[in-house]
Amino acid sequence: MRFAVDTGGTFTDLLVEHDDGRLTMHKAATTPQDPIAGVIDSLAKAAEAEGVSLGDLLAQGDLFIHGTTRAINAIVTGATARTAFLTTRGHPDILVLREGGRKDVFDFTVPFPEPYVPRSLTWEADERIMADGSVRRALDEAALVGALGEMKAAKVEAVAVCLLWSIVNPAHELRIGELIEAHLPGVPYTLSHAVNPSLREYRRASSTAIDASLKPLMSAYMGDLTARLRAAGYAGRVLIVTSNAGVIDASEAARAPIHLINSGPAMAPVAGRHFAEADAAAETAIVADTGGTTYDLSVVRRGGIPLTRETWIGGAYRGHMTGFPSVDVRSIGAGGGSIAWVDAGGLLRVGPQSAAAEPGPAAYGRGGEEPTVTDACVALGWLDPDFFLGGAMKLRADLSRAAIEARLCGPLGLSVEDAALAVIRVATENMVQAILDITVNQGIDPREAVLIGGGGAAGLNSERIAARLGCPTLLIPDVGAALSAAGALMSELVFECRAALFAQSGAFDSAAVNAVLDGLRARCEAFIAEAGEEAVESRIAFGAEARYPHQVWEIDLPLRAGAFAGEADIRAMVADFHAAHDEIFAISDPESEIEVVSWTARASCRLREGKLPSLGVAAGSAAAPVSRRRAYFERVGWVEAEARRFEALPAGAEFAGPALVESSFTTVVVGPGATYRRTASGGLSINPAKGA
Repeated sequence: MRFAVDTGGTFTDLLVEHDDGRLTMHKAATTPQDPIAGVIDSLAKAAEAEGVSLGDLLAQGDLFIHGTTRAINAIVTGATARTAFLTTRGHPDILVLREGGRKDVFDFTVPFPEPYVPRSLTWEADERIMADGSVRRALDEAALVGALGEMKAAKVEAVAVCLLWSIVNPAHELRIGELIEAHLPGVPYTLSHAVNPSLREYRRASSTAIDASLKPLMSAYMGDLTARLRAAGYAGRVLIVTSNAGVIDASEAARAPIHLINSGPAMAPVAGRHFAEADAAAETAIVADTGGTTYDLSVVRRGGIPLTRETWIGGAYRGHMTGFPSVDVRSIGAGGGSIAWVDAGGLLRVGPQSAAAEPGPAAYGRGGEEPTVTDACVALGWLDPDFFLGGAMKLRADLSRAAIEARLCGPLGLSVEDAALAVIRVATENMVQAILDITVNQGIDPREAVLIGGGGAAGLNSERIAARLGCPTLLIPDVGAALSAAGALMSELVFECRAALFAQSGAFDSAAVNAVLDGLRARCEAFIAEAGEEAVESRIAFGAEARYPHQVWEIDLPLRAGAFAGEADIRAMVADFHAAHDEIFAISDPESEIEVVSWTARASCRLREGKLPSLGVAAGSAAAPVSRRRAYFERVGWVEAEARRFEALPAGAEFAGPALVESSFTTVVVGPGATYRRTASGGLSINPAKGA
């Protein structure tokens, strides 16, 4: 039995893959003060549904996969450890100056952002290693010991070490690590050459600082998670979702928490790719994961999941760059819990503020007084107050209408219904613009892509979004309400490593490059032999960070093989680079040589055979009658819309909107003019209304 849990801002999603081939889905409210409690609650709901005790359910499990926002939330809220930053003498401002960028280069009224680690907690090591790895100035250990004493007096809780050119010669960083262990026993530290051996001083320093600052918190979180699962009766393996669409052991996640920045959202495109291929035979997809708090977007391009190094926490130039490759996920503050409000100019806004899990939308009856997207859907009749979460939570339509009337109707001069529709229109447009940003920038035409709607709130306006974008097909998987958890069940164990070695195609040193690639291969093979011992299939893929001469930035280039046997292999790499550069930037220089600054290897271990099973037909739903419910739609007003059970739809048969397709975890709103059918995998395929 396998468990996959994704902790969101409002709900904690759980998928259970049973040994008999069944797949079941469960949700519990997220508990922000103690996220693990929400995880245990979701497991308890699964046990209750199976009619067994929590201990008996967990005793059957052999794999527990967890996606968590704990790391990113700690950074955003400032709950990370008090961290010291140690760098080469003369370079204390790496985190202050960053890369010099600004969102608006001419607006000097915006203050420069604070560094991730303040200058008051920055120390300098008297040492210097050159670009060729030679030692120009030996490490002054006596001075360093004094600095460590100052760190102790300053009560630092973690240390980030980033020295110049340690990626070529890590001797000084390694020695500093030994001295930290001797003079600051028990204080965790991160060495830049180990966590991110790449060029770009700011990016390497930033990833090192972020990693170090998260170690106390995430080490405690992973230990607590594992201990509480063990205490509840689970004895299997605990894996954590990483930012690069893979999973790693919880113990490894505690040692390198930088990998967890986008844990959770990174799994949505894994599931999206699966359903795009299975239900639409499509290689290009837009994957939208709509939760209660955020709208997370990613893409699948020609069957691949794009990664990016331009990952910012807190916005470009205003936040902090992770400096680490991760799935290209864009998030905006738009979800079921996003609050609708009228600004000083009389304009309707939706988000980014969210009612979250506590107090939640007004309809929850928990004290929330601000109208949200969920409240708008209740007021429009799209959500059945008696069947929210399968009836586990009763919604208060009167409170939704009251909140909209009190906060929106007067300032906007609209009725409750039209104000609610305006909320949906604004939220939809926010989402559309975010999709255009992530697709057009990558050369993807939304009119040629499939839209995958995931998350509990995805069905509320995904058909409107697809129509607005011109997408020919919208897919709502049967596990769409827990899309990231579904991706986690399909994920692979992943290990990535890199090494810096400058190489020019015109004077290519095959022996030196092959030696580096052999070293990377050995590290990957060691990972496969240990962590991937139980995998059903393992593979190693190699890559290079390459550029044209004098270019500032590199692009990631997959290599056809893990060694260069002769000139033909070099020419193939150069040709592949020209093609990749042309695809990304619409320009190339086929006559130019190329430069490679570092080499990468990625080991992937597949943990399962076959595809993810469908949820199947819920007990009693096969005979669920087709009912009608009053719902309000644009241009037609109040109508008697068909209300059908998601699980009871016969495969292949086509139906027309307006309709409300409901399950215990989501409601899919199909507007007038749209058609829909059940897919072979159990989801919904919707042809959006034209001109909506």
